[in-house]
Amino acid sequence: MKLIQLLENIEYTCVQGSLETDVKSVVYDSRKVEKDSLFLCIKGAVSDGHKYAEEVVRKGASVLVVQDPVPVPEGVTVIRVADSRYAMACISAAWFEHPAEKLKVIGITGTKGKTTTTYLVKSILENAGYKVGLIGTIEAIIGEQVIPAANTTPESYIVQEYFAKMVKAGCDCVVMEVSSQGLMLHRTAGFLFDFGIFTNIEPDHIGPNEHKDFEDYMHCKGLLFQQCKVGIVNADDKHLEQVLEGHTCQIETYGLTEKADLWAKDLELINGKGVLGIRYEAQGLMDFPVEIDLPGKFSVYNSLTAIAICRHFGVSTENIQKALRAAKVKGRIEMVKVSDEFTLMIDYAHNAMSLESLLTTLKEYKPKRLVCLFGCGGNRSRLRRYEMGEVSGKLADLTIITSDNPRNEEPQAIIDDIKTGIHKTNGKYVEIIDRKEAIAYAIHNGQPGDVIVLAGKGHEDYQEIQGKKYPMDERDLIRDILAGK
Repeated sequence: MKLIQLLENIEYTCVQGSLETDVKSVVYDSRKVEKDSLFLCIKGAVSDGHKYAEEVVRKGASVLVVQDPVPVPEGVTVIRVADSRYAMACISAAWFEHPAEKLKVIGITGTKGKTTTTYLVKSILENAGYKVGLIGTIEAIIGEQVIPAANTTPESYIVQEYFAKMVKAGCDCVVMEVSSQGLMLHRTAGFLFDFGIFTNIEPDHIGPNEHKDFEDYMHCKGLLFQQCKVGIVNADDKHLEQVLEGHTCQIETYGLTEKADLWAKDLELINGKGVLGIRYEAQGLMDFPVEIDLPGKFSVYNSLTAIAICRHFGVSTENIQKALRAAKVKGRIEMVKVSDEFTLMIDYAHNAMSLESLLTTLKEYKPKRLVCLFGCGGNRSRLRRYEMGEVSGKLADLTIITSDNPRNEEPQAIIDDIKTGIHKTNGKYVEIIDRKEAIAYAIHNGQPGDVIVLAGKGHEDYQEIQGKKYPMDERDLIRDILAGK
């Protein structure tokens, strides 16, 4: 492809060389450069691509896209842009021949609910006969291909590559999680979302290499609504006005009051046979009863969001109801049936805020005992351990403290930090370092009416110890325990 075709949607200066240069590949990793590559000099948190300019030229790169001056010999084309990350998104879209234009693209942003909502939308649309791609925290799904995720929102080149593969696989649409980091770093630039979704926002991801403050976090979330045709947003979120500041799209709302365009009334908790759920009446833009096997008010919001999106795809009431009943999300309040007498679930809650939200929701079901099993990651904030210990000690009837990903720390040292938090409460606890033994203890000591939560690992299928990842999927551990292995 000619260079000039790749630059069609960006402002640039050709510092030297020719716009008619042939480009054989687009690369942002210096290790992947080959003859006639276009190399994007990206400034990252750890490394700066400008430092590799001379090296990639020696490897055969014929075009460099830069935002800072770099010394290169004559004969190499240098394109100067204001922001090489933004340029990468636009160049990647052009390289893959603008695949987003051949799909209906749904982007979901928010502090909580992104992952669950993407799977609910996928479930409903597929139930109605659409072929749906997915990009998210857990994985990317392209037809039959499943790719484990490294980031919630991948680099822009990867996003465009996935879109192109989805088009080739015959997908009609794609639903993707859009993180604030992804928006801030232009990973979703270069195309227009058909639908932009806002679930909710709370202070999170604030600190070095993330957002300087809550205002910056809200601003970055809001960028989605300057890049979509229709915005579907949570009317009940107190920060909604700030998130939507400067929006350029048509807006629809959902929520739990009549002020929303689509709203839920008559919420009723469902509890029985090892399953927790909720039912309600959808009103407004659509009007029908809803029942889902996912607990709590946040599940109402997630399902309302999915309904609001799928309405635009002409999905029937019957298909929506059927798909919502069947929808499951790996590692997000995922019920694992082990008994009719008590409920066991796996959830990714791995900080104090998410654990408190989960346990508070589960207490509404009035379990005989609420049992919370968790550990904390090694080489991470010790404050998180104190906070999670305090939350579980305060809300759970029994806490089972165990290992998560100890990484390079001693598991017992992490457990001792968690106990520091629990000791601020009157909560009962046991400590069992080995996670499988801890889960076996929880199952074998389950009592009628208990709700048991295995928190922290969620969708992860490994345990990281001393720099090595060992296979460990909690679903497999449960099967082995039930089989007496």
